[in-house]
Amino acid sequence: MIFVRHAAERYAGGDPAAGIESLHAFSFGHFYDPDNLRFGAVLACNEERLAPGAGFDEHPHSHTEIVTWVVEGELTHRDSAGHATVVRAGDVQRLSSAGGVRHVERNDGERPLVFVQMWLAPLEPGGEPVYEIVRGIADSTPYALPQAGAMLHVRRLQEGERSAVPDARSVYVHVVRGGVRLDGGAGQGGSVGTDTDTGAGTELGPGDSARITDAAGLELTATGLEPSGRDPAAGPGTPPSAEVLLWEMSG
Repeated sequence: MIFVRHAAERYAGGDPAAGIESLHAFSFGHFYDPDNLRFGAVLACNEERLAPGAGFDEHPHSHTEIVTWVVEGELTHRDSAGHATVVRAGDVQRLSSAGGVRHVERNDGERPLVFVQMWLAPLEPGGEPVYEIVRGIADSTPYALPQAGAMLHVRRLQEGERSAVPDARSVYVHVVRGGVRLDGGAGQGGSVGTDTDTGAGTELGPGDSARITDAAGLELTATGLEPSGRDPAAGPGTPPSAEVLLWEMSG
């Protein structure tokens, strides 16, 4: 089963006057929908946009695995455990808040900052906070998060390029940039059904997500243009690319 949630359906939050824009794929903060609380271990998938000088002052977390992916700009992170880092595009940052931790997230650079932050529920609560950052993660190297029974896959695809979706009990797909088509793998002869349509494939654009149960034989294909028909970010004559985050979950 595949449920698609488009970018326009996300909850808009943040504080535009303070240079903060937030888009939430799940119930978050003041936005509560009892039918949209989580998928598998994924509790939140937030797209955050911070103007230069803007940010989130020190605030607490507990019993949550927080994974951050920078799209553009640089994110300054500081926490109560003494970590102070700058996270850039291509880095994977994880903060395991465990029994409790406080942190600050800011855009101390001169360019706008865009990042995707995903919260996952741990298999066991409590423990000591853990911080980790992997610099420049490769597509071929998934990021394992055993604390949540999950694994993060990064896919960067050129136009027409294909990549398999992990066969798993649950898979959460988030499109960061570009456009992709989600359908049956080569030779499968299958199709993808969503909450609204069925057909030879489902088109996904930036900010769109797919929640897949019992994934098997599926693949992503970079379409080159966003489904809305807007031109990709790449310049004329440059093959457009897609960037996709996939959470493979066993539980």
